Amino acid sequence: MRQPVSPDLSADDWDEIINPRPEETEFDRVVEAHLSRRGFMSGLVALGSGAAAMGLGLGGARRAEAGSDRFPFTPIAAQTDGTVHVPEGYSWEVLARWGDPLFSDAPAFDNATGGAAAGSDRIFGENTDGMELFSIGNHQVIAVNHEYANRDVNLPQREGGVPEHADDVTKLQNLQGVAVFEVAKGDAGWEVVLDSPFNRRITHLTPIRISGPAAGHEMLRTEADPEGKLALGTFNNCGAGRTPWGTFLTCEENFNGYFGASDETHEMPEDFKRYGISHDGWGYDYHKHDARFDVVTTPNEPRRAGYVVEIDPADPNSVPVKRTGLGRFKHENAAVVLAADGRVVVYMGDDERGEFLYKFVSDGTYAPGADTEALLDEGTLYAARFLEDGRGEWLPLTEETTGMGKAEIAILTRMAGSKAGATTMDRPEWVAVNPNAVEAYCALTNNKNRGIKPNAGGDETPVGGPNPRAENNYGQIVRWRPDADDHAALGFDWDLYVMAGNPDVHEDARKGSENVHTGNLFNAPDGMMFDSTGLLWIQTDGKDNNEGDFAGMGNNQMLVGDPVTGRIERFLTGPYGAEVTGLAWSADRRTMFVGIQHPDAPFPDGEGRLPRSAVIAVWRDDGARVG
Repeated sequence: MRQPVSPDLSADDWDEIINPRPEETEFDRVVEAHLSRRGFMSGLVALGSGAAAMGLGLGGARRAEAGSDRFPFTPIAAQTDGTVHVPEGYSWEVLARWGDPLFSDAPAFDNATGGAAAGSDRIFGENTDGMELFSIGNHQVIAVNHEYANRDVNLPQREGGVPEHADDVTKLQNLQGVAVFEVAKGDAGWEVVLDSPFNRRITHLTPIRISGPAAGHEMLRTEADPEGKLALGTFNNCGAGRTPWGTFLTCEENFNGYFGASDETHEMPEDFKRYGISHDGWGYDYHKHDARFDVVTTPNEPRRAGYVVEIDPADPNSVPVKRTGLGRFKHENAAVVLAADGRVVVYMGDDERGEFLYKFVSDGTYAPGADTEALLDEGTLYAARFLEDGRGEWLPLTEETTGMGKAEIAILTRMAGSKAGATTMDRPEWVAVNPNAVEAYCALTNNKNRGIKPNAGGDETPVGGPNPRAENNYGQIVRWRPDADDHAALGFDWDLYVMAGNPDVHEDARKGSENVHTGNLFNAPDGMMFDSTGLLWIQTDGKDNNEGDFAGMGNNQMLVGDPVTGRIERFLTGPYGAEVTGLAWSADRRTMFVGIQHPDAPFPDGEGRLPRSAVIAVWRDDGARVG
């Protein structure tokens, strides 16, 4: 009998266990030699100012740094305790935590059981992640992802957090997905508006329309949905995005962990291996209590997950839509920008070791008030190829380049990227687009297999380009500037804004770039958002043991970086064990909302209480803007 999956096992480590890669022995270039030969230290790494590679010139960058200080706070030190820290002159409070009601009829939180299944779709869910705030008339409405469940915390009465029956599974299904809710600031601070008509939960059980090139394809048809056009649920909702027409894009990431097989001898289809569908699942045990997640009974169900889902926060009666034109993979987030001619461009990363960076360019153009239904359905998907000389190109995923039809490309996007020859990346996390310059950034969080093993499809992962270090445990942020200042262009220039590392421990490439120093040490950049002034907010989800390679880094954190000077400073630290992820601003930009996910500390309620993921509000005490 297989042992239950530990609730402490990360999704990417679980992927390694269920689909071990063969050791690769042909990569014999060490990173120091590669850096020396390719000259990364002379143009493609920021070194305190990445402006040179973007055509701004070091002199101009230095003048900008000397002439103004864009950081309106005193950077804080690394922390290792169980709470949140912000700079002097700033304050924070909890806005909503797992189990808080969205409706007045929601059950009260129960620390002994984590709450019952009944009413679990009427509360704020678990593991908050990507979020956006929408101004709808005079109302401020937040849409926030609930990425996954902490089974040992959400089912504390069950040994190892293993569900015992269907009610346990239903509870876990309801705690994940998306929450949409109104917020308002009163005398007591920011609060959720109970029973607001905008409030709703979208869970693993919510009907969701399937749209785009894959809609109706035979690989998406099931006995319950013979037309292949109406799914149930959105899964492992990680990063997010927003459209110019005011909708929320929620991104399905590690969806593979929810599926399993009732027959241990069941032969899995070939594409399941590339997407990490296993016999056991990631400990949720849905397949043991809900036949929809048993691939023996419902073999097409996994192919109905892994998409970007569009939600209208202004219409609580609207049906969310899976936009298959944006591809199927482990979506981190969806960064939307308009091309020079008004076409919609969506940048997306596939968060797995050795997978690809994508963009979608719509066929049609956006115009305020015009019909937007086809904009995310009809267009071309591209995968990125990075060249060693600081140039890159977007490879179209078409029948001509992949030998696959449009529907196949939408469903089996990873295979299409491999056939086109895209660059294998160090786990592409969030993409952020600068509102004040035509450039975009992607957090490459880490990749311990870089230069060691191929990806799940057998694509090699050689050291080079934007992935310059073997066995990369620290991560980096790559940025690119499209040709002709047009995000729809096929060519681009690229450099590395920062290479995370530890100069207090290492003297080789693992020390990081020169804009990393003792006062701002971090690893595993993950979430990223630009504020309206053009500062880049960087959130981390890495090792927080504060030992060895990670000495001096403390807990996960949120930093802020200046794209012009390369300067990066620490603004916020989370409680130990937590990821800091998700960021949005109030309509007046005087409050920022920040996600605190999966704390190990008894945050925020204190000793003797269950740890609860939360969204916090942060503001300046003098009432000035924070973004």
